[in-house]
Amino acid sequence: MKARWWPSPAWLVALLWLPAVAPAGAQDISAGLRQALTVGTERVVAQLGKPGGFLDDPQARIPLPGPLKQAQSALRMAGMSGMVDDLEVRMNRAAEAATPVAQDLIIQAIQGLSFEDAAGILSGPNDSATRYLERKTGKSLAQKMRPIIDQQLANTGAVQAFQSIAGEYRSLPFVGGALDVDLTGHVVTYAEKAIFAYLGREEAAIRTNPAARTTSLLKSVFGQ
Repeated sequence: MKARWWPSPAWLVALLWLPAVAPAGAQDISAGLRQALTVGTERVVAQLGKPGGFLDDPQARIPLPGPLKQAQSALRMAGMSGMVDDLEVRMNRAAEAATPVAQDLIIQAIQGLSFEDAAGILSGPNDSATRYLERKTGKSLAQKMRPIIDQQLANTGAVQAFQSIAGEYRSLPFVGGALDVDLTGHVVTYAEKAIFAYLGREEAAIRTNPAARTTSLLKSVFGQ
């Protein structure tokens, strides 16, 4: 007697979910999810990678590292508020310059989505694809962004600005001491968080807001 074939759990999830989404085939659904994530990634990179993308956005703006924030009041009292503010600007400019490298890396991961991946993602929360991509690409993205941000911090004078601030801080009476800060690591961490946070919003918008479905495939899969 031949053994009966039973569908895997992911296929069962997909089959149960399909009618609720749209009358599209399984391949269309996988393609629609990939397109939704690609469109979302392109929008996020365009938004955060432009001049002011981080600096002028309160939700993306990268703050000073913890030790510098703690020392900020003393530095301002010592007349170094301009130097501190300038450093924050340069940090955000570096993040803006490094953001475009995220696009190819994330889109490459999107193209590698299998149908089983897509089935699990589509039945999950509105940002489940973003969380999947963050797990798949987060480490590689940080590695790719780090040398670019490192170079940008040097090119924009952020490294020199920080060294000047640290030197001045060491000379302050009563509060002086070493400012131990990984400036590049701080910018990389916040830039990566912002990219995936905004991608999660784009994914949720495409899933829930018909106006965000800008192609015929997205409309077919997710509804008009």
